[in-house]
Order: sequence, then structure tokens, then C-alpha cells
Amino acid sequence: MRANPLIAGQGVAKEYAIAQLWIGGALTYMEQLCAVSFRDAGHHVKLYTYGDVANIPDGIEVCDANEIMPMEGVIAHKRTGSPAPQADKWRYNMLAKTDDQIWADTDAYCVKRFTSSTGHFHGWESPHHINNGVLGLPADSAALAGLIDFTSDEYAIPPWFKPELQSEMAEKKAAGDPVHVGEQSWGVWGPQALTHFLHQTGEQKYAMPMDALFPITFKKRRLMLKPNADLSQYLTDNTLSIHFWGRRIRMRIIERENGEPHPDSLIGRLLTKHGITPSDAPMPTSNPHRPEEPATYPGTAIPVVSNRDKLGRGAINLTDIADRLQLDQGTQKHSFTELYHLLLQPRRREKLHMVLLGLGGAEPAERGLSTTAPMWLEYLPSARITGIDERAYPLTKERRLTKRQCRFNDLDKLQDALADLAEADVILDDMSHLSHHQQHGLVALWPKLKSGGIYLIEDLRFQPKHRENAGYPKTAELFQGYLRQRYFTHPVPEIETALNDMRLDLSGCFLHQAKWHKDKRDQVLVLHKR
Repeated sequence: MRANPLIAGQGVAKEYAIAQLWIGGALTYMEQLCAVSFRDAGHHVKLYTYGDVANIPDGIEVCDANEIMPMEGVIAHKRTGSPAPQADKWRYNMLAKTDDQIWADTDAYCVKRFTSSTGHFHGWESPHHINNGVLGLPADSAALAGLIDFTSDEYAIPPWFKPELQSEMAEKKAAGDPVHVGEQSWGVWGPQALTHFLHQTGEQKYAMPMDALFPITFKKRRLMLKPNADLSQYLTDNTLSIHFWGRRIRMRIIERENGEPHPDSLIGRLLTKHGITPSDAPMPTSNPHRPEEPATYPGTAIPVVSNRDKLGRGAINLTDIADRLQLDQGTQKHSFTELYHLLLQPRRREKLHMVLLGLGGAEPAERGLSTTAPMWLEYLPSARITGIDERAYPLTKERRLTKRQCRFNDLDKLQDALADLAEADVILDDMSHLSHHQQHGLVALWPKLKSGGIYLIEDLRFQPKHRENAGYPKTAELFQGYLRQRYFTHPVPEIETALNDMRLDLSGCFLHQAKWHKDKRDQVLVLHKR
């Protein structure tokens, strides 16, 4: 992407105040750090709120958010509970009503002072999206007018959605059941809308390259918590801001960093640089409005019961093991183990044969003994486990664990390679997460599953796009179709035939969402053999 006149030093630059919005309880040290970074860079920082907010640092002006847009109820994203759509709408209205303010998310850190000679101040977060986490637009911007008009309707149908999805949403709207913005995809009023309207008006030409405002991508966010990480390839002379990807990085800090980043990590060093003490404004691990009090459910005095509270109150539980080993399958992320425990607890002491597809991560540093194999070996004390993966892994010696290496791209070769595999009681696919690998594995291994056996496919929503076979449906969509129609349709005739033959032995099939939440997307496929 080309250089443009927004980067400091190019053209006649105007000074801007920084506007932020906070909807919620007290600021934590992360929001303090971001606000103070702008203050220390020489900006006048205005924090807009809808009421009293604790822990606001010195030198930050507190403003009434009602001056921009009255609070008539928070527009929230249903799946996450985040007020992001409300904040998106608010910032567009703020930019239209002022000509001397640039918006900054409360998880945007200022590296260099923001200036602009055009009124535009925005940047690419990826090759496809311009992020609105830091945003300046002139009051007469055609894109800004489009954004304000679009976000005035909470049931608007995004014109950039695929035609078939637009048609489906239009039919629901005509039937009196419109799809609310909170039920649409994440960022629909944010980066999606901004990117669309900037391209529609040609104003995308002002967008800065990724290293200016979003140098460390969402996928690389954990590098900001890694001690002594070399970030020189990301943070360049053009870097003006660093986005901390707030909700996810906070979760990581709470769950993996004991509430505070390592002092030698990027965020840890920045806290020290600006004199921010985390313990003075901790991240809430309980009630976000009163961190010192035990967690309670909103509007009640009923305490929240965590998995830690349940320890020692009965027989061994798979979730307890997963949490002790800090696995994503436990309560710290997906809670898949609650489902697995329900299915397998009655048989956990039997001499089962479990086939585990997947013996390690994709990165070289993760290769070795599977992170989940120790959990299963402990939970199933009499079981034999056969681990299968595409790559060769050096495995820790374990009498009950054997390893096989197979390629999953070619179905015929895979069936030949697994011809001598002993029958299994449980098969769990947690390997590459690629749709064609999942489907090849199912066709090859279903005949190896004993009567009464369970077949599980994990992580139905984490397909690496660059490795997907474009001709194959997503496994979740394949089985959603089966549950609607009671038969399978597949572009590969051999697989379609095998799947439909499988129906004769299929006594149970369901798709399970993460954390048992009906509003979350399907994550695990469960099949039971007659």
C-alpha cells in the first residue's frame, strides 16, 4: 500500500484532541495505560462517559457522552455481550459533530502524536479491512454520512453481505422477524462498515498501511505478553499506535498471566514507562463494578460458582484435569470437557481403545507429546490410546500410548493406511481442523468404531483458510444439512455414498456449541454408533 499524507511530517498537519468512550465500571490499568499514552504524547484526551467512572488518571478530561448521543439503551453484540455496536455508532456521530477530535479505542496505545492534514486518520488492520479502532474523518466526509445513515437502523441489511444472505435477511425482515445488528457478525458496524463506505466513496486512498495503527495483528496479539519478544519486524518508524485487542488480551492476562502481564513483555514495559501500577486498577475477575466483592449474577445476590469451587466435591472430573493442565478444552475457553465427561464418565474405568487424531500444534515449538494425551491418559486409567497425525512427533514413552503417522489429503491412501487399525470405542478428531481432513477421517474410521462407540470432531469453526480444500463444505454445514434433510449431499460422490451408507449405523447425531450456549456457533460434532 502506498504512503499517504496522514503519516506525521507529510503535509500541513492539524492538532487533534483524542476522544474515547467508556461504558461500564471502573477503568482497569489497561485503559489507564492507553489514555495516559495519549496524554504523555501531548494530546488533550477527552474520556466520554454516561456516569461516574472510577480510576480515571490525572490529566484526562471527563466529558458527558450524552452531548454526542443520548443513552437510549446499549446496543450490544449478543454472542459476546460487548457494547461494540453502541460505541461504533457513537464515534461516527462524534466525528460528525466535531472537527478537532480523533477517535481512539480504550485499547489503543499511542506511540507517536496523531496529526492529519486532511481530517482522515485511519488504517488497514489486514489486507482486507480498515479498522475503526482509531478513526478520524472530516465532518463533510461522504463515507461518514453513509456510516451515520447505515447505523441509524439497528436492523439494516449490510449491502456488502453475499446476495444469498441479503435475500435471507430481507425475507425475515418482510416477515416481521428482522435480524438485529447484535445478532449479525462481529464488526458489522465497525471495520466491515467502515471498509465498505470508504471504498464506496474512494476515501480508502487515505488509509495508512498496517504498521501505522495496527502493527501487531489480532493473530499475533499474544506476542505483546511474551517476555523479551523481538517485535522489531512489527513496530517500525511509521508506527503511530498499537492496538491491544482488548477483550481477548484481557482474557489472556486474567486466565494465563494471573491478572498482570510479565514486566518484561511489551505491555509490562509500557506500564512501567508510564508509571501505571496494575494493582491500583486491577482487571476484574469477579464483579466488574466492584472487583473487591465476590462475583454475583447481575441483579441478584446469588454468587457465581466457578469450576474451582467444585474441586474436591466428588469423583474425578475431566474438566478439573483440563483446567489443571491449562487446556482450551476446559473452562478457560470452550468447556468441551463438560460434554466429554458427560458422555464418557460411566465408562472411564473400562479397558477402552481411544483413537486420538492430532498429536501436537502446528508450530515446531509445539511438536511433541499432545497437549491433550496426558489428560486422556489420566482420565481413562485402563484405556489404550492410539495417536494419529500427519507429521512424525517424538513422543514421551508411555505404555498405553502408541503413535501412527498418516496423510489425510488422499482418502484412498488413508483407508489403506488404517486398514489394520484395531476397533475403537472412542474416536476424537482434534487434528488439523481442515474440513477435508475431518471428512476423510470420518469415512475411513467410522467402520473401525465399535457398536455403541462415540465419534467426536472438535473445533468445527477453526478451519485454516489457506489450507482448506475449496471443493469441500465445512463439516458443521455438512451435518446441519443432514439434520435438516436426514441425508447427506457432498460434492465428492465417493464421500456422499459413504456418508449415506453410514446412516444405517448412526443412532445419534448432534452439534454442540462452546460453553453449552445456544447463541454460540457449533463447535463439536457428536456421533453415536448403533
